[in-house]
Amino acid sequence: MRTRNICKFTPAIAQDTLETQNFILESDFETMQQETPLLQHRAFLIRQGTAKFLFDGTAFSVSAGCLIFGFCDEVFAVTEPDCEYMYISFSGSRADQLLHRFSIHKHNRIFTGFDGLIPFWQDSLTRAAEDSIDLAAESMLLYAFSRFSGSSDKQNDLIKQMVEITEQDFPNPELSVSTIAEELSYNAKYLSHLFKEKIGVGYTEYLRNIRLKYAVSLLNHGIESVKNIAFLSGFSDPLYFSNVFKKAFGMSPKDYRKKTSQNQEPDKE
Repeated sequence: MRTRNICKFTPAIAQDTLETQNFILESDFETMQQETPLLQHRAFLIRQGTAKFLFDGTAFSVSAGCLIFGFCDEVFAVTEPDCEYMYISFSGSRADQLLHRFSIHKHNRIFTGFDGLIPFWQDSLTRAAEDSIDLAAESMLLYAFSRFSGSSDKQNDLIKQMVEITEQDFPNPELSVSTIAEELSYNAKYLSHLFKEKIGVGYTEYLRNIRLKYAVSLLNHGIESVKNIAFLSGFSDPLYFSNVFKKAFGMSPKDYRKKTSQNQEPDKE
């Protein structure tokens, strides 16, 4: 007999503590800009707008739908505030375990694509009474953590697709984040932000480096025409290519070719 039941077993959890201290919607710009030592961890969900979050002086650009974490003993402040955000302060041994479980730390603290949490958090915060705010805060925090596995997998798949497209199409001078976004049916700004977050460099720089590496391989294989090398590597302007090449390697493509040729000549007896 078929059934529509869905049964998933949760792992056994030791009696570790997870304590939430507050659940707040912040919209006061003066308060945002004050330097605040964090006494607990904080999960911030950007409700609307943009800003720069500072943690111990390091700036992170945030916008609506970003989920960003601050950690105990950091000094937090906001610059260029044009946003509203909600946050939950939390601590305890289980809190530390959850952060470790999903690899959330000072070098991996900002995550995009959490727009779907905004109405849940706001409704929960609005409806919670004084005797149930702790339950609301804890449930919303745990729900946010529960979204990480699927969200992370989806983001990693997107990055993999972007890398594969780039490796195949870099000779096309029209290739950009915008063309990839159109091909994958995503917002170009979102893909650009995600790529830099995951790879560590902007997409434009990443693409330029791939093209330069290919140009070097062409020079090493004896192709001498700078114009042809530029076009084959995906640069539509040979002069721009020469300038970028010199900035990256400290010499022009022609000088690089001469140096390579000299190194390849056999020693005369």
